Amino acid sequence: MSQRSKWSIPALREAINLRLYDHKSGVTLTLRVMSVCISLVALLALIYYHGYPTTPDQNEWITRIIQLSLGFYVFKYFVRILFDWHPRVFFRNTWLEGILILLIVLNSISRWLFDFPLITRIGQWVGILSLDNFLLLFIQGYLLVMVAVELGKASQIVPSWGLGPPQLLILSFFVLISVGTGLLMLPEMSIAEGGASLKDALFTSISASCVTGLIVQDTATFFTFKGHVVILLLMQLGGLNIITFASLFALLNRSGMGIKHKSMLKQNLDIENLDQTENLFRRIFSFSIALEAVGTAVIYFSWGDHAFTHNGARLFTSLFHAISAFNNAGFSLFSDGLGSMPFQSIVPLHMVIAFLIVMGSLGFPALSDLFSFRNLQERISKPWKHLRVGTKVSVYSSVVLIFSGAILFGLLEWNGALGGLSPAMKLDHMFFQSITARTAGFNTIDIGQLGVSSLLLFFVLMFIGASPGGTGGGIKTTTFTLILLSAWSTIRGKERLELFKSTIPFELLNKAFSIFLFSLTIIFLGTFFLTISDGHLPLRKLMFEEVSAFCTVGLSTGITSELSDAGRLVIMLSMFIGRVGTLTLAFALGNKRENTDYKYPKSTMLVG
Repeated sequence: MSQRSKWSIPALREAINLRLYDHKSGVTLTLRVMSVCISLVALLALIYYHGYPTTPDQNEWITRIIQLSLGFYVFKYFVRILFDWHPRVFFRNTWLEGILILLIVLNSISRWLFDFPLITRIGQWVGILSLDNFLLLFIQGYLLVMVAVELGKASQIVPSWGLGPPQLLILSFFVLISVGTGLLMLPEMSIAEGGASLKDALFTSISASCVTGLIVQDTATFFTFKGHVVILLLMQLGGLNIITFASLFALLNRSGMGIKHKSMLKQNLDIENLDQTENLFRRIFSFSIALEAVGTAVIYFSWGDHAFTHNGARLFTSLFHAISAFNNAGFSLFSDGLGSMPFQSIVPLHMVIAFLIVMGSLGFPALSDLFSFRNLQERISKPWKHLRVGTKVSVYSSVVLIFSGAILFGLLEWNGALGGLSPAMKLDHMFFQSITARTAGFNTIDIGQLGVSSLLLFFVLMFIGASPGGTGGGIKTTTFTLILLSAWSTIRGKERLELFKSTIPFELLNKAFSIFLFSLTIIFLGTFFLTISDGHLPLRKLMFEEVSAFCTVGLSTGITSELSDAGRLVIMLSMFIGRVGTLTLAFALGNKRENTDYKYPKSTMLVG
């Protein structure tokens, strides 16, 4: 019995682990360094393959680099198994990676040893002759994921830089914009000879990363399919940056983050404690992907009679608009956006786009409170539990803004921009423009034809914007609500701020006024500089452009491409500051302050 136990698989496994234990740290470090180097080489190879015209010899070298990279990842996977003390748990946690590794190994063995391309044969058996090409794209996607994972592991040195959350947030957007600019300048990304210019690529990258939607080149015709893919990725990463990077920074900077930073993160993301940030990141990611997938499927069947070249183009166009809508980006693959025919009159398409915009603009904290299974279950089992105050403010203020904006827009443009349409189509455009004007930037009518009163209405909607923790911009609905509440309380002579039977601390009101003043100042300065650089254009259009840029909306009266280089620089800075500025300011307000337990004597002065 003892002999059996000695030679049993668990016993052999334990003996091997004990023998290898002394070498584990060295092997792990070596593999980590090799992973970073190989990942960078593979990434550069993929960039060259997709970014430049290549010859057959160059394609062969790139293919070899990809194969060697995949071979290294296969080798590394088996080494990880060898050094792991609990292989069953390891397989359970990496089952998807394991299946892909197995598929790559089987396909390689069948091709090299037996000259039998397994995947191609499977494709022929099931009637998908291009399955081998699909596998190539899938492998490249897998390789990019592995590169991102390895580079993400290397980013563990970030906390040693001594940067706080505001600096890390700005740095993350700077890196994203820089990478996007470099990719969009590659020859294969646009129809421009030699690639897009630095000015055009930079403006597009900032607009996509900051999910704004302002353009200086027609997205539909100037950029190729590869360029559209880059813009799609920039929108996705940029839209989730505000909420996911906050969680990521908390994880990376856990040792160096002060109590105030942790408290600010908890407040902004509406979580119970900092330990939940990792789960929150996963929930944000999975919820976003699920909504975008459902939106893609519905949009796919909502294009009406529009003829696409093939089903793949129809699917990609649907995916692009779903991601653009949920992330409140406003980019479209049609020259006139949704204002061109026949899309201008497809009500189901407008409805699903509007739904995705609203979901993205509500903010994940509110969506989690409204729809997460745990919260729904708690409210059913405990009727006394209600929605959080922040959720109520986000939902109620969004409903009020949407309906009031639609009604006012209809009254102002019933016989103007909406003239000639049926009453049903007028209602459709009224509500769609009211929803998109707050942060998304899609249009079903020509914004340049709107009257001054309608533009002023859009000023207000854009300035208020979306709700906190979402993909939209503006000063946020909660900020605006607190300012209105403060004014109403002052008029009524109340000394406390009360909302939904809760007392609102004055610290929140101070932050709201700071963000409000900060935003007004940036908009004023941006408009002021635009009147200097592009004074030949009407003031109302310049101001509309600045508000749209800072609030990351993306609506335009059509002057974006007419701006001078200095004017475009103002708009780019406004988009960047508008995307990261308010959250950075909120983090900055959470910095460590000096002890203020003492009080000076009270003093009065005349106000108003």
